[in-house]
Amino acid sequence: MRKFIVAVLSASCIVILYFTVSTLVQVFAFDLSTPAVAEEQQKGYRLVLITLEQDTPFWEKVELGAASAAKQNGASLEVWGTYGANRDDFLKNIEIAIASKVDGIIVQGLDTDEFKNLTKIRAASNGIPIITVANDVPMNESLRRTYVGSDHLKAGEMIARQLVSDMGFSGEVVLMVSDRQEFFQRSRLTGILNVLGQYRNIETKIVASGDSRENVAEATNQVLNDAPGAQAFIAVAANHARSIVQEIGKRRQVGNLFIYSFDDSPETLTLLQEGKLDALIMQAPERMGEESVSLMVKWLRGELVPLNPDGYFTEMRVMRAEEAS
Repeated sequence: MRKFIVAVLSASCIVILYFTVSTLVQVFAFDLSTPAVAEEQQKGYRLVLITLEQDTPFWEKVELGAASAAKQNGASLEVWGTYGANRDDFLKNIEIAIASKVDGIIVQGLDTDEFKNLTKIRAASNGIPIITVANDVPMNESLRRTYVGSDHLKAGEMIARQLVSDMGFSGEVVLMVSDRQEFFQRSRLTGILNVLGQYRNIETKIVASGDSRENVAEATNQVLNDAPGAQAFIAVAANHARSIVQEIGKRRQVGNLFIYSFDDSPETLTLLQEGKLDALIMQAPERMGEESVSLMVKWLRGELVPLNPDGYFTEMRVMRAEEAS
């Protein structure tokens, strides 16, 4: 009987040992000749590009450049945007991206407390890097890693120097701005004033309007009443240019004024070709998309740490009406 019990126990131990060894073989069955590759590296980084103005040619070019760079770097890129500049939906998209724990967020900067709280608190606490593209926000208020886009301070200086070259060293200049100025608009305005302020015979008048075409037209009409001798207008917000030109055209000969804007959208380019704008600032949106994705991937891989907090500025140039026509 005792021998029988010993035999049964021995057989049980052999069976247990067999299944233990079999399980270990299955667990550790991999090719020892190659190093283990992290799952994130195998599938590539998941990036999201979030814009406030998805239905514009400018942002379509940003998306095109970003998609090209993502493909080259083996990353996946999702593009989330809003139509009609819906700020609530835009902020909601950022919240969803953070909750989804994406690897990186490339986003059009929005100079509001809600945006800064999302990037400074929610994204940072979840370890998700933020890069702003085209429109920046101050780093200390948002904790974004860097910015990719035009140097808007320099852009303001460039358009102001072109105005002085065309108009001369004296005259009244109207600067049309939005009621809710974004950081990039304030930078442009500062650049313009930096240049025009050097000429004591140039008088500047800053006029704020709403963002709708009706509000811009109303503000333009009012300034034509208040400053009938104005010789030049600068649309600091490019989407105001059409309304400004149309309203001036109802009252005066557009060709007798100097009118300038920013951004080479189809609308502003048409105005330039028609001679209704004297010059505008050409930007490089496709390059913005490319570089923002490339920098994000380099940061995630640890190849470029830290990123330049001052940003990476893309090329700009002044395009005059003569070139467009």
